[in-house]
Amino acid sequence: MASNTTGEPLLKVEHLTKEFPAEAGMIAGRFSKRVVSAVNDVSFEIYPGETFGLVGESGCGKSTTGRTIMRLTNPTAGKVYFEGKDVSKMNKHELKDLRRQMQFIFQDPYASLNPRMTIGEIISEPMTIHNVGTKEERMKTVRELLDVVGLNPEHINRYPHEFSGGQRQRIGIARAFALRPKLIICDEPVSALDVSIQAQVLNLLKELQDRYGTAYLFIAHDLSVVQHISDRVAVMYLGKMVELSDWKTLYTEPNHPYTQSLLSAVPVPDPDVQKTRERIILAGDPPSPIDPPSGCRFHTRCPIAKDICSKEQPEFKQVAPGHFCACHFAEKFPIKQSSIEL
Repeated sequence: MASNTTGEPLLKVEHLTKEFPAEAGMIAGRFSKRVVSAVNDVSFEIYPGETFGLVGESGCGKSTTGRTIMRLTNPTAGKVYFEGKDVSKMNKHELKDLRRQMQFIFQDPYASLNPRMTIGEIISEPMTIHNVGTKEERMKTVRELLDVVGLNPEHINRYPHEFSGGQRQRIGIARAFALRPKLIICDEPVSALDVSIQAQVLNLLKELQDRYGTAYLFIAHDLSVVQHISDRVAVMYLGKMVELSDWKTLYTEPNHPYTQSLLSAVPVPDPDVQKTRERIILAGDPPSPIDPPSGCRFHTRCPIAKDICSKEQPEFKQVAPGHFCACHFAEKFPIKQSSIEL
């Protein structure tokens, strides 16, 4: 994995915020409309050919970030730039052109394929929508893509129900690559698959990236999965980004207590090392995004929280070259009472 973070970014996200309306209720004795703060002030960049990992617990806003970037849902605030163009200001025609360069791989390989369409129709659909080639040329491309993703080109007239979950996800990957996009948003593309199949799909994604030079925004909740494919990794908690670094630094020198606790749950293949590792168990459940905590959103579960954590929101600042963290007490392995050997 060679991260190229020089030159102009392919995608630039600035202070992205997405809120959804919720039921009205009483807040501090007043009747008020409430919102779910799904994504709050998130900023990052993705460079050509790079894999940018985005991780965190379920409900932290990872998938909403990906969908908002593609304008599948409109942002509440903030900007998204693709090749220097403001995505939030694009009309329908411009969005259609954008989506030729930016595609999506969905989490559920069963729900993301139309059961009434053949595999050939599913993979060729993006080319049909964007008027790419003749029907014969599109079918030729479909057969080539099926071969590339490890499926039999002769199965072009079969239907999704005739394939396994791993095979269906390969079909979804072939569809995403049909237009040779510059960026693909992978929304937990292996979480619904068996562990043995996960490795095959991850290897396939890396091979296709090497072949076509595509950049990935790789969304996942499993840090061990992200480690194998990402150049840089960002960690989200309750809608906010808490740490960002290249993958090796994040795994060997976590500066945020939440990142450290996530890493403590990643199993190590060596049983002797695994026996000696101490898990960091966080107290309670993540707070509701309707009523997030004041100050640092993680302070209600953080083992090292102090008074300042509930009063002041920590700045997302650089703690080392290319390494950013939002914690008042950012340092290497901030939770000292637990020993974690990676």
